Amino acid sequence: MKQGKTLWRLLAILLAFSLIAAACGDDDDDDASGDDGSAEVDAGDSGDEGSDEGDSGGEEGGDTGELTPVNLQLQWFAQAQFAGYYAALAQGFYEDVGLDVTILEGGVDIVPASVLDSGGADFAVSWVPRGLVPREEGTNITNIAQVFQRSATLQVAFADSGITSVDDLAGKNVGNWGFGNEFELLAGLRSAGLDPASDVQLVQQAFDMAALISGEVDAAQAMIYNEYAQVLETINPETGELFQPEDLNVIDWNDVGTAMLQDALWADADRLDDDQEYYDNAVAFVEASLRGWAFCRDNFDECVQIVLDSGTTLGASHQAWQLNEVNNLIWPSPNKAGVMDQTLWDQTVEIATSEGILTAAPDEGAYRTDIAEAAVANLEADGVDVVGDGYTKIEVELTEGGE
Repeated sequence: MKQGKTLWRLLAILLAFSLIAAACGDDDDDDASGDDGSAEVDAGDSGDEGSDEGDSGGEEGGDTGELTPVNLQLQWFAQAQFAGYYAALAQGFYEDVGLDVTILEGGVDIVPASVLDSGGADFAVSWVPRGLVPREEGTNITNIAQVFQRSATLQVAFADSGITSVDDLAGKNVGNWGFGNEFELLAGLRSAGLDPASDVQLVQQAFDMAALISGEVDAAQAMIYNEYAQVLETINPETGELFQPEDLNVIDWNDVGTAMLQDALWADADRLDDDQEYYDNAVAFVEASLRGWAFCRDNFDECVQIVLDSGTTLGASHQAWQLNEVNNLIWPSPNKAGVMDQTLWDQTVEIATSEGILTAAPDEGAYRTDIAEAAVANLEADGVDVVGDGYTKIEVELTEGGE
């Protein structure tokens, strides 16, 4: 009985990942990989001449000794959601700390936690719930750096709908992707005293904004760095111009209080305990990765170009929008970049358990802060701003289709 339940949950996780993954890309992403749905980018693909690092610091040259090979498994294909890792590769930050990093792109059939647990990668990028579920099933992985400090998930409606808050969703057709992506919405509805089963009409939504634009749904699920921009890249038939932000109302689950933590770096918990070299490499990897994210904060245009050069199929304006919004999910980091916010962790766990994602709260080994804290200390000693206090987004002009 237990074996059958476990198999069912693992299959559900794989299906959920395959669907949410599409929220991080677009229809053209299928052309970005080989037949197995994955691709690799290593230091040799990015050039090793380096460039000006701006305010994000960094050492010149680095260790000339032998580099340690390291594989990083992403959730999806190359795009600005992962810009900091591509920047760290292109700028030589990984080499500076003695690592030869290969970035493994994701795909619909790739679950980062499983790749990490099987030894196919040394580190992985995964949303927190997507790491905790396989961990509950026996995959001993741990969150070593919480890169995204805020959720990117929104509910989006047109301004003339009158929907400005969760209360206004009562009696409305509410789009959502389902398969594990709806929990912030469900928790948000319940926090407003609404029963998701009777007070709203939940509508299965594709990973685009067609249902919103056509009027099939009154409010659609969207990622701030992707689907939300898709509306703004679409011509408004009433004006002949692109839709504008003032045409839309947004419910942000961060403001509602039901947001869940997303992109984090995960490592093999057993190896961290048993292998000092792996532990040291983890500190070095997090250090260089966070330096890459600081570089993308301080060198916006150059970072966008690095992503474009890394093989993405998304357009330049869409990638610029994406990096702008992803930077805003990271900066500022009041607890310092990569260090877990206990309140947000507790909120994520509470929603995960109350909505049935997890059967019980994870043990204290589900995340650790010592690695990120050591990495941050090294960066601070090198003059890198790891808080980003006062950071604000820039203006990005979208074009039709995100080109």
